[in-house]
Amino acid sequence: MLVEKPLLQLSNLLNSGEVSSIDIANAYIEKIHNVDCKINAYITFDENRLLKEAFESDKRRAKGKTLSEFDGIPVAIKDNICTKGLKTTCASGMLRDFVPPYDATAYVKMRQKGFITLGKTNMDEFAMGSSTETSFFGPTCNPYDLERVPGGSSGGSAAAVAASMTPAALGSDTGGSIRQPASFCGVVGIKPTYGRVSRYGLIAFASSFDQIGTFARNVSDAAALLSVISGNDSRDATSIERGIDFSSENLTGDVKDMVIGIPEDYFKDASADIKDAIFNKIKKIEAMGAKIERIYLHFIDYIIPIFYLIASAEASSNLARYDGIRYGYRSSNISRLIETYKKSRSEGFGMEVKRRIIIGTFSLSSGYYDAYYLKAQKGRSLIIEDYKKAFSRVDAIITPITLTPAFKLGEKLDNPIDMYFSDLLTVSANLAAIPGISVPIGNDREGMPIGLQILSNHFQEKTLCNLAKAIENTCEVSYPVI
Repeated sequence: MLVEKPLLQLSNLLNSGEVSSIDIANAYIEKIHNVDCKINAYITFDENRLLKEAFESDKRRAKGKTLSEFDGIPVAIKDNICTKGLKTTCASGMLRDFVPPYDATAYVKMRQKGFITLGKTNMDEFAMGSSTETSFFGPTCNPYDLERVPGGSSGGSAAAVAASMTPAALGSDTGGSIRQPASFCGVVGIKPTYGRVSRYGLIAFASSFDQIGTFARNVSDAAALLSVISGNDSRDATSIERGIDFSSENLTGDVKDMVIGIPEDYFKDASADIKDAIFNKIKKIEAMGAKIERIYLHFIDYIIPIFYLIASAEASSNLARYDGIRYGYRSSNISRLIETYKKSRSEGFGMEVKRRIIIGTFSLSSGYYDAYYLKAQKGRSLIIEDYKKAFSRVDAIITPITLTPAFKLGEKLDNPIDMYFSDLLTVSANLAAIPGISVPIGNDREGMPIGLQILSNHFQEKTLCNLAKAIENTCEVSYPVI
């Protein structure tokens, strides 16, 4: 079936003339109609736009004017990435009807290569969550078990890839929002170095952490899509120009003499199935010639409070713009300006978003700034230095992504602290601005996917993806039948 083909295989089929972009688009339309009623991976699915873009791609190919080898391949887009003329809601009641007047740079780069638009995927509201349960449009279900979460906040993107409703997808990662759902759904997810991909058009949650990345069924596909969206952008002062040396043809899977760090503290509370699966892979890459070194990362007990203090402070600032005046939801039946602010924000935002705005506003307030926000920033500096020391000794670090496989829907929704600790093993990469990847390595005894996390130094995505490719070559991953 076409929908089961990975991205690079679809590219080969298109370029050899065996299939057309319209053929691929129609296959995904049928699949989404049959499956998404169970998964709820998409918030917006515009068949007419998809078919129009596919038709235009086929016309270019017929004239010998294809934009790239990827021309005509559909990709899903997380619903916090702006798409001109296509609703972008951040899964929030506040932006339920927002249609952007411009495109995000990452989306522009995709379109310049001829990728076409499958739709906008579900997520935690304003990317605040670890389970895709805080969405205004209802939760997304895990394709492996419809009673479990797909992870978050990019759960819709991960679930759509796992359920063969897209060959690849864009997501965003603020504290693990690509890697954790990739792990829960058994797909590959890459969070690049902060600055590798422009944030222009990514609706902000926490600006010093947010980064757009990719999902796919294998490492080569995820790296190929990442290579397309990477690069400097004058509209994002934090974006940086670096050479792109991690495209699929550069990934050999050769790990001979690569030094891999294993921080044992990151494994101590992980489930037995996760530990066994990861250490099995570590033994295999050691047999390939990699050198394994035990390392110690010192601040694991402080990572969650440091991250959530800074991220919530940035969120409270970024979300102040949603005031019921300029754009977004405005409450009705109001007679005074102050009522407009209060009612619009109270009704437009969900509970988790309001919780983080309150936490962030408190930590930035007079009398508490030094005790909370400033102290958290000092802690962040210590974490950055800790990783610098680690990468002076090793080329990459392997850890679990989560302590357990995907949990049940509703299991942690009423316990925010427990939910926050779902990000324990992922947020440090965002604090240190380093790249990370989730690679599926098998399933636990209940059949749920297990992911392995690889971290590398700034702009070392080639090292990251090459090691991921080596690990992937030792795996046999099956996908759910929906």
